Amino acid sequence: MNITRINHIAIVVHDLDEAVRTYRDNLGLIVSKRLIMPEQEVAIAFLPAGDSAIELISPTTETSGVAKYLAKRGEGLHHICLEVPDVHASLEELAARDVQLINQEPIQAAEGLGFFVHPKAAHGVLIEFLEPTPASSN
Repeated sequence: MNITRINHIAIVVHDLDEAVRTYRDNLGLIVSKRLIMPEQEVAIAFLPAGDSAIELISPTTETSGVAKYLAKRGEGLHHICLEVPDVHASLEELAARDVQLINQEPIQAAEGLGFFVHPKAAHGVLIEFLEPTPASSN
């Protein structure tokens, strides 16, 4: 498997605007992109940090998966995203190793195609594999 870099570290927050201000004012990180993903019921802000980024994620509804995650676990680390050149090959390789996956097929992510490895298969950490679209660089 050819993991090229850590694309981003995702953090779930209750209030996206407040979190953006905190990361800007305290750490000097500036938003490069904001978007709403209606199909996942989330609002997202990317803040580049060197060759990677912080992805802040906030629910847009009270019933979304992220809202349920926040209610159960509170704010904090959600997942680590590893960038790969071929998401289909990475998924097939992990499936062949019987790694527990959340997705059996790649899904549309904010910056390309991706899939998730279940936290039970990664010592409690949700891991996203992402093949970014050419235009999406955080």
